[in-house]
Amino acid sequence: MIKSPSPKNSPVILELRDVVKTYTSGNTQFNALDGVSLQIRKGEFVSITGPSGSGKSTLMHIIGLLDNPTSGQVLLEEQDISHLNENEMAKVRNVTLGFVFQQFNLLPKTSSLENAMLPLLYSDVPKPAREGLAIEMLTKVGLDQKLKNTPAQLSGGQQQRVAIARALINDPKIILADEPTGNLDSKSGTEVMKLFHHLHEKEGRTIVLVTHDPELAQQANRVIIIKDGKVSTENK
Repeated sequence: MIKSPSPKNSPVILELRDVVKTYTSGNTQFNALDGVSLQIRKGEFVSITGPSGSGKSTLMHIIGLLDNPTSGQVLLEEQDISHLNENEMAKVRNVTLGFVFQQFNLLPKTSSLENAMLPLLYSDVPKPAREGLAIEMLTKVGLDQKLKNTPAQLSGGQQQRVAIARALINDPKIILADEPTGNLDSKSGTEVMKLFHHLHEKEGRTIVLVTHDPELAQQANRVIIIKDGKVSTENK
């Protein structure tokens, strides 16, 4: 697959400065992240990869505002968000980030339309507008004929597309995809990746892909390799 040019002159949307994340187990401490510094620019398609235990999952949690660093800084559009409390992190996550996980995390007895609307439930958006946005997002991912279907009535690839529609509904500044093809067969995985490429190339979306698969990682415009809690290599 041909990769589109990376927006090298775009503003930095997310920056980590010397980030350390320390965990304690009994009397032992270890650094899951050990001085990680990186920048992600608006409109980039970046992958983060590395072997099991490398620290990439911890890095995803820091980038995704699911955890705070032990030390160092995380800046979102030049604002330091390193040490927000849980409520503050949840608020920023909801308006800034769109998550796509390996496990689709759809409500099993709920329609595609209702699943896609979930991020808007606690917003000020009235229900008719929420439904309109959900239909728009599901149409964008090719599921306009599956609005009333529950997850059990959808293929794995279709379920992941519902998850992508849900991630898009708040118009996030960053889409964070954690092993998004991990539960899919190769055909469905290819279709999902084509959708990510479309969102990046045609809509200018900023996408951060976290994967252990080096071939999948190479589809991004920039590959960040994590090893032993450090940025081992950056391919641009």
